[in-house]
Amino acid sequence: MNLVAPAAHLHGDAPSASTPQGEVDRKELAFIAMERTRMPMVVTDPRQPDNPIVLANRSFLNETGYSSEEVLGRNCRFLQGPQTDAESVDRVRAALRDEREIVIELINHRKDGTPFWNQLYISPVHDDDGQLLYFFASQLDTTKSHQAEDLEVAEQKLLREVDHRAKNALALVQGIVRLTKRNEAADFADAVQGRVDALARAHAILAEHRWRTVSLETILRGELGSLAPPRVRISGDAIELDPAQVQPLALLLHELVANAHRHGALSVAAGAVSITWQRDPTTGELRTIWTETGGPPPPQDRSPGYGQTMIDAIARRQLRGRIDYRWPDTGLVAEIAIPRAAFG
Repeated sequence: MNLVAPAAHLHGDAPSASTPQGEVDRKELAFIAMERTRMPMVVTDPRQPDNPIVLANRSFLNETGYSSEEVLGRNCRFLQGPQTDAESVDRVRAALRDEREIVIELINHRKDGTPFWNQLYISPVHDDDGQLLYFFASQLDTTKSHQAEDLEVAEQKLLREVDHRAKNALALVQGIVRLTKRNEAADFADAVQGRVDALARAHAILAEHRWRTVSLETILRGELGSLAPPRVRISGDAIELDPAQVQPLALLLHELVANAHRHGALSVAAGAVSITWQRDPTTGELRTIWTETGGPPPPQDRSPGYGQTMIDAIARRQLRGRIDYRWPDTGLVAEIAIPRAAFG
């Protein structure tokens, strides 16, 4: 669309702006400027029904994807779409009604439906007597600016999450070192290494699941390794664990497995371990029961060892739950209770 009449007076001496011919030249220059600027602009006529567009420059047509025939004579609301904020539209309507300027950002839509952030500027145009003649509007696509802001917010959120996960992992490692028995250097190193390996396995599982929920069965199988029936049997409800609970629970299970190999049912060929779990119908807690059978007789001295001390600390501090022990003649029975908030 060409908004400009032939510029018959652009050459030679320009008439005075105070003459009728000078007024014509000023209008032509204004049209040329509007047409050739890279800023999308329109002019609407509020004296006509529904305040239609009467002028639209080439930048506006290029920006929105419409042709001049599709734009002229229509109200600007055709730029609204499913993502346009109704409150922002109401503010624009109020400014038009009150014949005042407004600068506002809102989401508009191109002809192909593509949304874009539009910094909209609208100004009323009055004649010398103060009567409203037109509304002038310009728009600026600020989508990239909003995308940059969204990216920055996402990056900050990611950094906070990474920081949180790192602190959780460090807290667990610190607990491992603090609670591991220091009688022999080699034994101390092996114990710490085994516990850190358990954290690493849990971390790998979390990464594989994109740090979303992980099933309890997956964590169990990760710690049990190659053990299979009849040495180990597992069964229970489909339980998804919150990512924050995966590493502490993996470390707790590692301690139970390691203890069973050193002192319990898995230290002898005939021994076996059964692991069952379910939601408690009354409290909503996740209750996991570890039952050993066929192993050596339970120890007479029931005072907590270093492994049990670590298990108790993890259950209480990290998982916000508890663990209870029983030692029937058949072997250790441990019941782990985790609050409902820790799993899905």
